[in-house]
Amino acid sequence: MSTLGLIIAFTFLGGVVGVLMASVFMLAPERIRTRSLPFMVAFATGALLGAALLGLLPEAVELAGPNGYQGVGLSLLGGIALFFILEKLVLWRHCHEDHCETHSLDDHASSDHARRRSSGAMVIVGDTVHNVLDGVLIAAAFLIDAKLGVMTGIAVLAHEVPSEVGDFAVLLHSGMSRARAMFWNLLSALGSVVGGVLGYFALAGLRPWLPYALGVSAACLLYVAVADLIPGLHRRTDIKTSVWQVVLIALGVSLVAGVEALSP
Repeated sequence: MSTLGLIIAFTFLGGVVGVLMASVFMLAPERIRTRSLPFMVAFATGALLGAALLGLLPEAVELAGPNGYQGVGLSLLGGIALFFILEKLVLWRHCHEDHCETHSLDDHASSDHARRRSSGAMVIVGDTVHNVLDGVLIAAAFLIDAKLGVMTGIAVLAHEVPSEVGDFAVLLHSGMSRARAMFWNLLSALGSVVGGVLGYFALAGLRPWLPYALGVSAACLLYVAVADLIPGLHRRTDIKTSVWQVVLIALGVSLVAGVEALSP
């Protein structure tokens, strides 16, 4: 399969398939969702950390050469600053619970239908931007190496499932029917494919800049893992859950490391 074909396939996997998996998960009883979602988030955390630290960053430093590692570091810092600003603008935030501080409304606001509809619209816009950026970072990885692209695609998919579960919950809370929420989430998920195609054509002619694009991509994965996912994991402090979280984070890292080791 061509590089563009792989990019389209894996952006579709991370976006549309992620939404479909999340929609099936939403059919489960709330008790099961509440118990299992934190463990899905823990696995996603490990996959994101593994892809960023075992795949994207080492590749970026190697491509940049001995005189370019500082540029990679600057691109990493710049990427973290960019995603911080996006989150401040309520364009990046992703919930990984049915209710969260960012998207939930207090007791008085919960009766305000206009605000509920507004929260749903913000989730759709933010998710579309997020998916486009995911597509670009997958494209950047595949332009370097197919193995790196596969690692990145797996990490994005692992994160998208719990993320989309939270988005579904917010859209349903905003007053949408299940069918309408599914439609908007699928439409938003196509942003990943659009981002992948745009990234392929934009970055293919800018190969000297690819190490720094990988630095920004690594910043994306690290920011989501450290600023978005890990704080949610700390809300549960019992020993059994904590042990399982550590185990699943390690499994997420191991999956990405396994792709790295098995690929030629």
